[in-house]
Amino acid sequence: MILNIAAYHFVHIDDPAAVAAQVRGLAEAGDLRGTVLVAEEGINIFLAGAESAIHVFLDALSSDPRFTGIVVKESRSRTQPFARLKVKLKQEIIAFRRDSASPLEGRAPAVAPEDLARWIEKGEDDSGRRLVLLDTRNREEIGYGTFSGALTLPIDNFTDLPEALTPHRSALADAVVVSFCTGGIRCEKAALWMHAEGMANVLQLEGGILGYFERVGGYGYDGRCFVFDDRVALDAELKPLADSNA
Repeated sequence: MILNIAAYHFVHIDDPAAVAAQVRGLAEAGDLRGTVLVAEEGINIFLAGAESAIHVFLDALSSDPRFTGIVVKESRSRTQPFARLKVKLKQEIIAFRRDSASPLEGRAPAVAPEDLARWIEKGEDDSGRRLVLLDTRNREEIGYGTFSGALTLPIDNFTDLPEALTPHRSALADAVVVSFCTGGIRCEKAALWMHAEGMANVLQLEGGILGYFERVGGYGYDGRCFVFDDRVALDAELKPLADSNA
C-alpha cells in the first residue's frame, strides 16, 4: 500500500527558494511523488510513497523549527496517485488575493470535528444559534459530496468566493457559520476574510473534511471528498474511489 499525506503549515518563510530546494531533496531521496507548494506564508504538502520513506521525510521536515507541530493527515491507496514530484514557489500556498486573510496575523477561530458533529445533530451550536455549514470549495469538488444542507457557492476558483458570498451575507447574520474545505487551508483563509469583513460569527472546521473523516467519520456528510490526484475522491473511511473502481 502507498501512504498518502496532506499537510499545511502557515509560518513566515523568508527563504522560500531554499526551503523548496531542501524539500525537493528530501522527497527525491525517498522516491516520493506529489506536489509541494512553498510561499512566504508557509508550506502546503501532498505527497505519496512508501510508508517508511514518508516518515523519514516528515522527521526531517519537522526538525526545522518552523515546521515543528505540522499537522499531517494520512490515507492509503493501492497505487501511487501522482505521476511525478512537483515542488513550486508561489505567492500564496492557496491563492485568495485578499490582504485581510493572512493566518500569519493570527489563526481563525475553529471548531473541532467532534463538536461539529454534535452541532450537526442538534442543528445549532452550544449557545443555541442555528448552524450553517459553508462549503468554500469549487463546484467540481462539491459534485462529489458535501455536508448535508451546506451552503454551496457556484464558483470555479477560490478567488471567486467573496463575490459569490455577497448575496448570502445578511441571511447568515443570526447563525454560527462553519466554513469547511478539503484540508483546512481555504476554510481558514475564508474565515479570516469574513471576520475582517465584520462577520464575527464565522468559525473554520479544524482539519477540514479530511480531518473530520479521520476523527469522526461521515456523520452528516453526503458522498465523498474530492482530491486533486488519481485517487479522485475519498470516502468517510478515507478509501479512494479509484481503488473501489479497480
